[in-house]
Amino acid sequence: MPQNLDVAALRAVLTVSDTGSVTRAAKLLNLTQSAVSMQIRRLEESLDKVLFDRANRKMALTRDGATLIDHARRICAENDAALARLRAAGAEVNVRFGLPHDLVRPQMPALLRALSLQWPMVRLQLASRRSMTLRRMFEAGEFDMILTTEDEPGPAAEILAEDQLVWIGAQAGRAVHERPLMLSIEEGCAFHGAAMAALEGAGIVSKPAFDGQSDEMASAAVAADMGVAVRLSRDVPAGCVPLGPESGLPPLGRSRICLYDTGQLTGEPVDGLRALLREAYA
Repeated sequence: MPQNLDVAALRAVLTVSDTGSVTRAAKLLNLTQSAVSMQIRRLEESLDKVLFDRANRKMALTRDGATLIDHARRICAENDAALARLRAAGAEVNVRFGLPHDLVRPQMPALLRALSLQWPMVRLQLASRRSMTLRRMFEAGEFDMILTTEDEPGPAAEILAEDQLVWIGAQAGRAVHERPLMLSIEEGCAFHGAAMAALEGAGIVSKPAFDGQSDEMASAAVAADMGVAVRLSRDVPAGCVPLGPESGLPPLGRSRICLYDTGQLTGEPVDGLRALLREAYA
């Protein structure tokens, strides 16, 4: 049968080691001195090891005690973390969260899975809008946190990453060479302005390839070789390929992935969500 360590006894060992005194440790643990000494004695007996050198009334760790102490610290920390997580599990935290369509894939599915495993008490009320719409709604108090893709972030933005904008088209497509160039980008898209500025600078005339506000429809139009579009380099849809300088299209700038956070939600679970967001979109 495996032997189990007594967490209370490990905590007593830690506190005596840190304070150098059973008297001081007893005060911190809200126990009597005899109770602290008894916990340590029982642990020593169960391990058949002497953990403290008690010569001259000093409590110095023996070699075996020093071997145990780092493990004891980690075990007590994990014990405390588990209790804190369980106590918080009944208190759900609702987070009103918005992000643009181009940041949904590929990071968000994996992030949501990690969130459900690590912080199941966090409930995301998800909404997907264009970045500028998200900014307006956030400033109006309709979101707790938002992600955006922007060329010029606001002063409250935490910039998580920068990414290159790329032209995308169909594999071996002909639309990229047609003039006027058919653009499968709706005017509300954060990348529309960058695309128009680049084309105008290169003297390339363009016209809309479709009328709508659906990223799925825009991507489908590109994959069907009905036009070209602009995406983050990390977000090239299935059926589309990045178009390099050989395409004849002008270079595009970079976009920033930003986090806006009211900071009004506090606690370890929400901090866990923030850490997952920073890791996923860095």
